[in-house]
Amino acid sequence: MSVLVTKQAPDFTAQAVMPDNSMAEVTLSSYRGKYVVLFFYPLDFTFVCPSEILAFNREVKTFAKKNTVLLGVSVDSQFSHFAWRQTAVNKGGIGEIGFPLVADLDKTIARAYDVLLNDAVALRGLFLIDTHGVVRHQVVNDLPIGRNVAEAIRTLDALQFTEEHGEVCPANWKEGDEAMKPTAAGVASYLAKHAK
Repeated sequence: MSVLVTKQAPDFTAQAVMPDNSMAEVTLSSYRGKYVVLFFYPLDFTFVCPSEILAFNREVKTFAKKNTVLLGVSVDSQFSHFAWRQTAVNKGGIGEIGFPLVADLDKTIARAYDVLLNDAVALRGLFLIDTHGVVRHQVVNDLPIGRNVAEAIRTLDALQFTEEHGEVCPANWKEGDEAMKPTAAGVASYLAKHAK
């Protein structure tokens, strides 16, 4: 598996179903100046996938306040995405979603991010891309393991904190916690306070 962290995120242009139900082309690089949480899921009309999409959707405003765009990608067509959005949650759909669902029918995006499994579907890859288009975090789950959206937010908070303050975030850091100065003395001081 490729490690994309510290590298430019592979750019793409693809059809997507937008939050207003229109279909439009989406180009990843057009989001420069914003953070992007790009996440892959296997297929529309499946089991774990709607739980993740709905969990991300509940946090759309949280991400937006942090200057962050969500983009969901699967190997389905934009027409399948549209149909899934038009299907009620209690009937196996996802209803209205506040972020684009990108079509990767030819699987080129999943290949570029090295999450394509057996040339069939995408693994549950998540890539946090900074305002300059650089991948700063990636995690990939196997098909039956859903992601933790709170952890995606925590990681975004840590990235934004380090960019703003120049400090580094220790294990289990969350917004509002003390960080560390990236020096031997700074680490020693932090560990002395928090070693238990």
